[in-house]
Amino acid sequence: MQVANRLDRDLILDCRNGDLGAWQRLLDRYERLVFSVPRRYGLSREDAADITQLTFTILLQSIDTLSEDSTLGAWLTTVARRHTWRRLERKRREEAGWYGNSSEKILMLEDTSTEDIERWEMTEWLDYGLSVVGKPCRELLSALYLDPKQPSYAEVAARLGMAVGSVGPTRIRCLKRLRRVLGE
Repeated sequence: MQVANRLDRDLILDCRNGDLGAWQRLLDRYERLVFSVPRRYGLSREDAADITQLTFTILLQSIDTLSEDSTLGAWLTTVARRHTWRRLERKRREEAGWYGNSSEKILMLEDTSTEDIERWEMTEWLDYGLSVVGKPCRELLSALYLDPKQPSYAEVAARLGMAVGSVGPTRIRCLKRLRRVLGE
């Protein structure tokens, strides 16, 4: 079972058992994803906040019937997308012609959102792995692979206070540790 699926299963079970900390972890983990769905469709921040609140309310009402092997990100995105479509349709009716051919636009954006979910899940998976490998490895791997400036080994060594010659071997050890954590 993938790390993300195990985390989702544990969150679902802990929420069912009334663990308030689990609810907070669930919100921390998925709130940005849910909020991004209506924003991607062009809705205002206020509409996105309403849909986010509605989506998590529906989750709260559904948590006891939700399958333990559910992928929460996909489930929450589907709920948010459906309520976004309803909001768009209501706006379209209120402002005749405002959204144009909404069915074509929704189908096009639906395809994109699947990629966004996968990208988001991959980011969450990597964030989890980096949080477990420890601060030195997290700092080194982030500097080498996630810094948009793409610093040289010398710059990374200076920033982290390590010898330039130890950056490469340490990188290899950290990548091995990250692979073990992520189960690959």
